[in-house]
Amino acid sequence: MRPVIWLGSVVGALAVLIMPQAVGMASSRFLANGLLPPMPIPSTNPQTDAKVELGKMLYFDKRLSRDNTISCASCHRPDASWADTTPVSEGVEHKKGGRNSPSILNAGYFVPQFWDGRALHLEKQAVGPVANPVEMDLPLDELIVRLKGIPGYVAAFKAAFGTEPTEEGVAKAIAAFERTIISSNSPYDKYLQGDKSAMTPAAVRGMELFNGKAHCTSCHSGPIFSDQRFHNLGIGYKDGKYADVGRYEVTKNPRDMGAFRTPSLRHVAMTPPYLHDGSEPTLEAVVELYDRGGIPNPHLDPLMLPLHLTSREKSDLVEFMKALTGDPVIVVEPELPR
Repeated sequence: MRPVIWLGSVVGALAVLIMPQAVGMASSRFLANGLLPPMPIPSTNPQTDAKVELGKMLYFDKRLSRDNTISCASCHRPDASWADTTPVSEGVEHKKGGRNSPSILNAGYFVPQFWDGRALHLEKQAVGPVANPVEMDLPLDELIVRLKGIPGYVAAFKAAFGTEPTEEGVAKAIAAFERTIISSNSPYDKYLQGDKSAMTPAAVRGMELFNGKAHCTSCHSGPIFSDQRFHNLGIGYKDGKYADVGRYEVTKNPRDMGAFRTPSLRHVAMTPPYLHDGSEPTLEAVVELYDRGGIPNPHLDPLMLPLHLTSREKSDLVEFMKALTGDPVIVVEPELPR
């Protein structure tokens, strides 16, 4: 077994986070930046050791893909802060066509899920890639037949849910495991807790810019540094067309054309490349994009304005984002059921 990444609790959590019942309530949870609160656990899927252990096995098992070559961990890699290192991940048979794989660190705090918000909660997100033809390409009914043929999984589902393998059980188990992948103890967190030496002078200056001149908190707000809303930066817009229409595909609302969910910035220095299409290779390149005010297009978010940052200010912003990297989350890859 090779070492991967794990953490079971949040250090220094300050407040209980209430799971919103509707997408529109998501951003109201985060009114100011601060330490991560306890992970919200839905009453319909309480955490248990058996469920988390089952979810961990499913997460690392390539048998959840049609040709047994891709697992959740293939695109959300523990050795890459639970993201991927390529602009767009490859699915079965090296298929491409999806979006950049974001980190699952702190994914349990997000409502809704995915770049376009097509799944409300983590349980819906957990099984989406399994059936997606350009990702794992295994219809869920076929997955359940496959799992029922593996005695170890039959026993694990019985222990976790008291049932044989089911689609609902797969979703709940993977979601339960992913809710344990939580970042903590970043230099920024330590700074907020009173250790004023935890961040470099450049990072402190960057924090002031982040909250001020660069107006980053207009979108990257709260303890996970995301308002959980959808914004159009103009990414992929060329010759009057959008390479990806984003949130519009879900809502069919013209105001959502080319808009994508604000990603978390925790561990962001560890998860290049950036944006939904992986088109920006470095944080420096992302800052340059924002400094230009994004890419002009008919639906550009009004919050996207030229920033007129100096070279040092751009560098300081990057240093602050590096200070959002917490302790690595270490897990031991499980022995898979037979």
